[in-house]
Amino acid sequence: MPRLAVRALPAALLAAAVSAWAPAQASTASREHERLTQVSQPLAEANAALQAGEADRALALLNFLPASGVSLAEASNLECRVRLTLEQWNAALTECQQAVRLDGENSGYHLWLARALGEKAGRASFLTAYALAKRVRAELEEAVRLDPHDAEALFDLGEFYRQAPGIVGGGIEKAQGVAAQLEKVDPARAHQLRGRIAEQQKDYDTAEREFKQAISSGAHPASQWISLAGFYRRRKRWTEMETAVHSAATAAERDKRSSLALYDGASLLTETGRDPALAAKLLDEYLTSSAKTEEAPAFVAHLRLARLKEQLGDATAANREQAAALALAREYKPAQDLSREETKR
Repeated sequence: MPRLAVRALPAALLAAAVSAWAPAQASTASREHERLTQVSQPLAEANAALQAGEADRALALLNFLPASGVSLAEASNLECRVRLTLEQWNAALTECQQAVRLDGENSGYHLWLARALGEKAGRASFLTAYALAKRVRAELEEAVRLDPHDAEALFDLGEFYRQAPGIVGGGIEKAQGVAAQLEKVDPARAHQLRGRIAEQQKDYDTAEREFKQAISSGAHPASQWISLAGFYRRRKRWTEMETAVHSAATAAERDKRSSLALYDGASLLTETGRDPALAAKLLDEYLTSSAKTEEAPAFVAHLRLARLKEQLGDATAANREQAAALALAREYKPAQDLSREETKR
């Protein structure tokens, strides 16, 4: 009956009704667009700040967002990731859990929750770590289920299966299955995962071959050179490790998206006590690059560079780098500790 009534309306009356309704709808849509823009812009800026290592700015931007609405899940995920860079594991876990509660269909939120749980497990007692490890596996499996083409989620799941004992759902065969799945998405990472599996099985020739195949098959070989360098480090093949770090740095010069390799190369050199001058140079290059990433927070790079500069006898530069770290992340405890040590001297 209502349809008949509408059809019976005179054409002029229908036109008037539509013309009166359209501006109201347009006004509502405009307001909604404005509201979403007001929310999405701070989120984008917070993510940019996170990638640049500006932890304080990222948190300040997130604090301006409304406490409810469609943006809350993304805001919680971003805050989790900022807290992870600051090594605030409990706060990070709380925020990542909130993101998944608000939007359980987002693969990325499950991946970051798994990572936060993994950081917590790595610092927990045996029994607590056991329970957390099972949760890590569940979150990674859910991330892959929701997006089977997410190379990062697949690689993390493969790494979990490779390292975890069977009692919490790990296993080499499962890791090999993930490597086969990863082959279709990211062949370089598939070779990298297979290299780590072979290394765990003490098949070092196969491992080295897989790491080298990862370099030749990847679009961004700098990171794969770092994987090979890490393998050489674990095998205590120091000269080859340094050669691989040099190759990673050269590849990063040609591929600005691979600046993370500079940070990782510096880390390998620093952790093994080799060539601090080159390590400092790589960190300098990373910090001046336009492609910094949350995987290598700029404030951590500044702090590591401060220690290297001090080691190299440049106290002025060391103080400058330390100040730069604190300027980006006042809540970063290692930077606070170093500042207190300097004050006591």
